Amino acid sequence: MSKKKLQLLALGAGVLALFAWVVITQGPLSPVKVTVEKIQTGNLVNSVFGVGTIKAKRSYNLAPTMTGRIKSVLVEQGDRVVAGQVLAEMDPVDLEDKLASGQRVIEKAANSIRAAEAQVSEASSKLNTISATFVRYQELRTRGFVSQEMFDAKQHDKNAATAALATATASLNSAKEEQARAQADARGITKLNAQTRLLSPINGVVSSRLLEPGSTALGGQVVLQVIDPDSLWVETRIAQKQAGQIRVGQSAEIVLRSQAQTRLSGKVARIDILSDAVTEERIVNVSLEAVQYAASIGEYAEVTIKMTELNNIQTIASAAVKRVDKQEGVWVLRDGDILFKAVKTGVITAQGRTQILQGLSTDDEVIVFSQQMLRPGLKVKVVSELVKG
Repeated sequence: MSKKKLQLLALGAGVLALFAWVVITQGPLSPVKVTVEKIQTGNLVNSVFGVGTIKAKRSYNLAPTMTGRIKSVLVEQGDRVVAGQVLAEMDPVDLEDKLASGQRVIEKAANSIRAAEAQVSEASSKLNTISATFVRYQELRTRGFVSQEMFDAKQHDKNAATAALATATASLNSAKEEQARAQADARGITKLNAQTRLLSPINGVVSSRLLEPGSTALGGQVVLQVIDPDSLWVETRIAQKQAGQIRVGQSAEIVLRSQAQTRLSGKVARIDILSDAVTEERIVNVSLEAVQYAASIGEYAEVTIKMTELNNIQTIASAAVKRVDKQEGVWVLRDGDILFKAVKTGVITAQGRTQILQGLSTDDEVIVFSQQMLRPGLKVKVVSELVKG
């Protein structure tokens, strides 16, 4: 074999060896690079993190009770208002005319009552006179001094007087009922007229002005919104797994999106009893203790709720905890092989540490990060850190 052929064979063997080395060490047959750590024991500063929006605990939507045209809006967004202040007016249309007409009906009913009372008085007096005469005629008839025809005439007069009194009394009652109905109608119109004015229910601030004069507002459609500026809080979404650690009164730290360098203090004010089944989150309302800031309604805020410090507990990096076949656990490296071990976890901190209650020993090496999804029998190589390619 010539020297040239030998050189070509040697070169080919070198290339094949290099290719095989690349495949075995860098290619699909190479071990998966992972980082590991052992379980740590010590104190843990626990906290829960969530993101929420600024809302007012006491917020009032002002809307007319019936459809109508807006006559005037007397305040602007941001204006401070006092309880009972007129903020907007609806066009009353013919309500004022109806109220004036109702007053005239009430006056007419009052006159009818006075006339009916006079008729009752007259009929009562006439009945008393005729009754006295009838008694005298009754005695005379007993003695035979008057005929039966005269006695019957007096009986008829008494019956007529009694009927006249009953008629006058019925007229009086009818006039009183008419007056009561007219007064009720007037009160109803007065209430409707009062509802054309939108009044502030509290001392607060106008947060929204949604409709302008000339617009038609449907019954129940919001025209203005008033809030109590001292009742602002952050409606925070917390993962259900962490929400169980939260209690009303716990201290919190709040960072507004508009003031990223400022940390405001707050406290847990309310924990909603309902959770979101889709996002697996629970609403926790955190009140702002200070009001010397320029927070806007709907602004995003980051909330860190501080917990009690935990002493002498075992933790691992939260990134190491996985869920395989609906079971929570970690991948453990043992004698070069990996296996999945179920664990029971406790507190999860915002700093990325998870409390281990059971399932691991202090000698176990737990895989924290890996280049790809792990499975039993997969070859791995431990490195200090994973470098992105």
